[in-house]
Amino acid sequence: MNSTIDSQKLLALNKPKGYVVTRSDERGRKTVYDLLPQWVFDDQWMPIGRLDLESRGLLLFTRDGQVGNVLTKPGGCIKVYEIWVRGHVTKEHITQAMNGVESKFGLLKALSVEKIGMGGAKTKLRVQIDEGKNRHIRRLFGAMKDPKFGTPLKVVTLTRVRIGTFNLDIESGKWRYLSLEEEKILLKGLHV
Repeated sequence: MNSTIDSQKLLALNKPKGYVVTRSDERGRKTVYDLLPQWVFDDQWMPIGRLDLESRGLLLFTRDGQVGNVLTKPGGCIKVYEIWVRGHVTKEHITQAMNGVESKFGLLKALSVEKIGMGGAKTKLRVQIDEGKNRHIRRLFGAMKDPKFGTPLKVVTLTRVRIGTFNLDIESGKWRYLSLEEEKILLKGLHV
């Protein structure tokens, strides 16, 4: 028998690339609701935040507007991403990303950036942010140039691996409820 009690407020999905985070798409693209049971759509479970079509990883859903607001308001909750960037990411880029980069979308910045791998002309980074402007991380790195070629850095893969205290632990395309304990730890101190 399962000894954990499921949350009634939160469920998690590991979103694969190629799905839009919307209830329906006028262009007929697959939505995240295609990966979830019909009742999730029918009972008005809403995604907390977004991941663009090309992005993958952790997406939380709730029917509780207060929980959704607390997890998405700037400064409210740290999100962690693992990204591959085409181009050579230098210490200067990392400092610049944490100090902030002015863009036509406003100031974009990361709380922390850690280099965790290299492969060919690509750099793997772990990035933490506590706000989520549209395409925040892609635009942040896209505003910086590769020192060798002078071309903009480009995020080629982006995976959200953590929201607050909750780590992604689900196969791609699968979902599960958070346990009550996970919910309690995630929402603790976030003034719900």
